[in-house]
Amino acid sequence: MELTALRQFVEVCRQGHVTRAARTLGVTQSALSAMLRKLEGELGTTLVHRTPKGVAPTDAGAAFLRHAEEALRSAETGVRAVREIIGLEHGSLRVGGGATAVSYILPPIISRFRDRHPGVTFYVRQGGSSAVAAAVASGELDVGVVTLPLSKAEGGELIATPLVDDELRLIQPGGKGSGTLKSAANSKSGPVRGKEFRWRDLEGVPVIAFEAGSAVRAVIDDAARAAGVRLNVVMELRSIEGIKGMVAAGVGVGFVSRFALRPGEGAACKSGRLTRKLALVRSNARMPTAAGRAFEVMAARPGRTDR
Repeated sequence: MELTALRQFVEVCRQGHVTRAARTLGVTQSALSAMLRKLEGELGTTLVHRTPKGVAPTDAGAAFLRHAEEALRSAETGVRAVREIIGLEHGSLRVGGGATAVSYILPPIISRFRDRHPGVTFYVRQGGSSAVAAAVASGELDVGVVTLPLSKAEGGELIATPLVDDELRLIQPGGKGSGTLKSAANSKSGPVRGKEFRWRDLEGVPVIAFEAGSAVRAVIDDAARAAGVRLNVVMELRSIEGIKGMVAAGVGVGFVSRFALRPGEGAACKSGRLTRKLALVRSNARMPTAAGRAFEVMAARPGRTDR
């Protein structure tokens, strides 16, 4: 940042003497005199009166001095602000993710991040993987948590860092109208009587599902279709807690992430576990902010979300 001429001019006016100013600035008197002549040439007027006893600003010099001091103060404020952001004393981070990420995966990561960098504020947006990926690519979000794989277009615009492997598990009511969920082995009213289920167990069974078009819904529908079963979807929701509430009320069965369940809760698919890979994505076209880089490092630490 080239502000040398302004700093030197302000110091000359402050000292009222070129020689003393040169000594303070650590430059030669001739270099400082040359700077003054160059500055006056650029402005087209005399900035200081030169006398045997020293120098004093002209009217034009006094006016320029006020603006030079203001410019230096503003520049110093800007430098401090940048250093504070680089040092993560201040700043912000815009993060997006699906229901599982926003409700269960991101909270402990953000909590640890803010313990270390309390000056950084967060904006968190919940949405489907495609919407989150598009928002990161456009710059609306700094980072996002999405389900892999990325589409061909998204793969060219985003950098993905694997975050965690997730499993989708079947949940069912603990008893009609009981308002509770039970493990599959203990369920009194659900279609499954063990720790695993077969797709044919769900034929004709009401299913509370994630909204159509979402990545997590695609994982479930594709697996059921491959097994020759068409799910009887009676309700679509975006909220995990909403699905759990409807299942607990006896409306039907549902699928949710293992992160949303207690140990032993939910049943795995016997013919092949319903798994998906979640990744942290950022734009390939923009350099990450200091907060974004630090967040990526913290999120990628082993054991940060696995149970």
